[in-house]
Amino acid sequence: MASQSQPLSSSSAPASASAARDGLAGREPWRRAIRKLRRDRIAMGAGGVLLLIVLAALAAPLYASLVAHTDPFHSGLDVKIMVDSRLMPVMQPSKIGLRLGVTPIGPTWQASYFLGADNQGRDVAARMFFGGRTSLLVAGAATVICLTLAGLVGFVSGYWGGVVDMVLSHLLDILWAFPVYLLAISLSIVLISQPLVIGPFVIGSGSLLLPILILGVIFVPYVARPIRGQVLTLRDSEFVLASIGLGLPRWRIILRDILPNIIPTLLVFLPLMMALNIVTESALSFLSIGVQPPGASWGTIIQDGQALLYTRPAVSLAPGLAIVVTVIALNLFGEGVRDVLDPHTTLRSG
Repeated sequence: MASQSQPLSSSSAPASASAARDGLAGREPWRRAIRKLRRDRIAMGAGGVLLLIVLAALAAPLYASLVAHTDPFHSGLDVKIMVDSRLMPVMQPSKIGLRLGVTPIGPTWQASYFLGADNQGRDVAARMFFGGRTSLLVAGAATVICLTLAGLVGFVSGYWGGVVDMVLSHLLDILWAFPVYLLAISLSIVLISQPLVIGPFVIGSGSLLLPILILGVIFVPYVARPIRGQVLTLRDSEFVLASIGLGLPRWRIILRDILPNIIPTLLVFLPLMMALNIVTESALSFLSIGVQPPGASWGTIIQDGQALLYTRPAVSLAPGLAIVVTVIALNLFGEGVRDVLDPHTTLRSG
């Protein structure tokens, strides 16, 4: 029995060693890319800023309950707070013109109402954190949906070609023909006016799924076309033609030769599409056709402060600044990712 088992173990050793070497060889280009990205100080700094923004958004409930001691979704018209050892109302008598009505308190630079209040007496700083969480959630989920749909459509269109490519290309052309914001506004108005029914599922007008689905669809042509072009190039490349000549099954060619080469392109699009979705979601929410009350996003907070722009500019400037910083950080980080995952220096050559 021992003499029979010895040849089996010796013959399986080279196969296992070869598989291990293939696995290491497949991971090594990604390790080099990560090391190169770490040496990019601008990209890593932008990534650190993004991490702080995400952590601040996740800590929104803790900030509201433990630091600000306010409910950012409840009207505070009758609330009074201590400012410089004095009890002051959040909504103060107006000192402009005929001094009629009330004006929200300005930034206190204290734990409570750090950035002041909006026209409903709500803590702007606390709403900023919750609004950031909503904006990042909507933009992130929409980006994942967009890249998934675009990658699938671009791959199927480029790899199969023929009638399939013609039909999918025409569908992309139809979406491409609409200006992005006009298409987003039109879809938002239609879907918010009546519930969206998808089989047994009903999505109400106040659901975050509506802006997520809208943003996830409108940018598909802008990602699917580059993916389609890359798949067309890969389909006629030497290593794919060699795999076909060797009689390898189609699923293996797709998984081992095509997909690993389009994944870096999708990763390059990830931070860039995230930035676009944040700006688009904020624009839709500012127009009251994105995130619906009682939800809060950076766009809805800017809208809340529109009437207070001359008296309490912090209400609109704070979320506007948050959008600017987040988008700039995403673009800088995206440029760093693009440099290390450039298609001309592809991570996997087949």
